[in-house]
Amino acid sequence: MKHTYLLLSFLFMACFSNAQETEISEPSATNYTTEVVVPELNIPWGFTFLPDNSILITEKSGELIHFKDGKKTSIAGMPEVTVRGQGGLLDIELHPNFKQNNFIYFTYASSEGTERGANTTLMRAVFKNGTLSNQKVLYKAYPNSRKGQHFGSRIAFDAQNRIYFSIGDRGNRDVNPQDITRDCGKIYRLNDDGSIPKDNPFVGVENAKEAIFTYGNRNPQGMETNPFTGEIWAHEHGPKGGDEINIIKKGKNYGWPVISYGVNYSGTKFTDITAKEGMEQPLHYWDPSIAPSGMAFVNSNIYPNWKGNVLIGSLKFKYIANCYLENGKVVKEEKILEDIGRVRSIEQGNDGYIYVGVEGLGIVKIKTK
Repeated sequence: MKHTYLLLSFLFMACFSNAQETEISEPSATNYTTEVVVPELNIPWGFTFLPDNSILITEKSGELIHFKDGKKTSIAGMPEVTVRGQGGLLDIELHPNFKQNNFIYFTYASSEGTERGANTTLMRAVFKNGTLSNQKVLYKAYPNSRKGQHFGSRIAFDAQNRIYFSIGDRGNRDVNPQDITRDCGKIYRLNDDGSIPKDNPFVGVENAKEAIFTYGNRNPQGMETNPFTGEIWAHEHGPKGGDEINIIKKGKNYGWPVISYGVNYSGTKFTDITAKEGMEQPLHYWDPSIAPSGMAFVNSNIYPNWKGNVLIGSLKFKYIANCYLENGKVVKEEKILEDIGRVRSIEQGNDGYIYVGVEGLGIVKIKTK
């Protein structure tokens, strides 16, 4: 199944004081095709490529799928996953040294604990010869909540093999995000064995959750290591307006809900300010919201016109925002894969091609002509 799309461009509408003015991109002459390489997936929340080019895929429903040689196999040994609202089986990543240790990491909603409800959990396991073993919970957010929104959650590794993962504010915006003694509304950093890095920003702070790396985050559903700079980039859902791209910096406060470029879904305001001393401004933001999910940098020579760009999926508008960068800023965007469906996840494969997880469709490969 193939679809041919012509790249279309648009003017990015949202501007803020410390951003470059966004230019209008001219229609590109580059054509591409798409091919569904893994069909019949419901919500492919995350996926990652193994060294043999087979794929591990998380279905939000709780199923871990191994796609190899054209066949899908459901992997046994997964923990009990709570499927509640936006929660379920979420992101998945390989350890950077997977060839040596066979470690995989994934996030999911878990009801483990004394409170009713669920919260986001990070697990490490060994995946070898199609089998999951040595499962170990590295982090469980508490307390559980019966709310169904804002579980996060994406995973990324830095050059020191430390793992970063996001947990949304769980719908408790006025309590969780600005309080470092509470989980949720944060991005966390651990060593690959689950221990706390000694130089984490809140180590030794009374009652602080020492795994926290940043706070004041709403619901980050995209996170990736920039291969050109080594920085951790993340994006997060705003309310009505105010979806953001941020560069994640140690100990920084990203402002939610004190500052925001969005409003309540009803249209009323919850804050009158978009900036405050001690709080980070977004690198880029959207108004109206695009409902971002999934994120990938392009460093492949297969797409020479896109090399250096960052791709971000839109659940709401069913396309990929192809963001062109100059000096660390978004200077223009193009819509690609328009009307493909709800884009949930994006990865650059071992072969250099871009692959996209689309709800109700599957995993789609972007091929150039």
